Amino acid sequence: MNHTPKVLFEDNHLLVAVKPAGVLSQSDSSGAPDMLTLLKSYLVEKYHKPGEAYLGLLHRLDRPVRGVMVFAKTSKCASRISEQIRNRTVGKKYRAVVYGAFEEKRGEIRSFLLKNAKTNLVEVFPAKEQAPRDAKECFLEYEVVGNGRVAGVPVTLLSITLHTGRSHQIRAQLSSIGHPIVGDRKYGSGPNRFAGDILLESYHLELDHPVTKERMVFEIPLSEEEPWNQFAKE
Repeated sequence: MNHTPKVLFEDNHLLVAVKPAGVLSQSDSSGAPDMLTLLKSYLVEKYHKPGEAYLGLLHRLDRPVRGVMVFAKTSKCASRISEQIRNRTVGKKYRAVVYGAFEEKRGEIRSFLLKNAKTNLVEVFPAKEQAPRDAKECFLEYEVVGNGRVAGVPVTLLSITLHTGRSHQIRAQLSSIGHPIVGDRKYGSGPNRFAGDILLESYHLELDHPVTKERMVFEIPLSEEEPWNQFAKE
């Protein structure tokens, strides 16, 4: 498997790259490849830097998820982009292939999530009255892009706009409404077990450049691999 991240943009202030599925956002005890280490090595090699290059991790993607990530090349830019993330001015959109069909073309999910640190799973509560005090309110919007089949089972391709960035939010919230993501081992595999990677990717990221303030938009195209490619003509 090729773990080399594709760099979409780089200047003196930030670096935008695509995290391959299966690569960690940052290192853990497993010793598996991670974006932070891979990109630091890329910078050291490209610029012949002595020692280790600085690179600030600003957000994460789950290990099985492919997608666009932004990193800061200076501590000042890390602070400025982190502020944008806190203020929710960084735009993120995801693609997901989920089990089942939707009657409406658009919808939203508002619920409260609580992560169990021991199991690394998120529990979803539909209303505040049902949720523990430390549960976090979460909100996303989705739009139906196309319909298809995986192993003979009806599936739907969604474009998801994330308004809150909680751990496992998309996976847990979609599962809670009866539409688990195809290939998701944690939150329900649906009516037909799928052997491949989870069909979820972060395809769109936009933010204000930390120095020039220019609005920057980064997108990756729909994958040409199975079963994503069946939606290419939608």
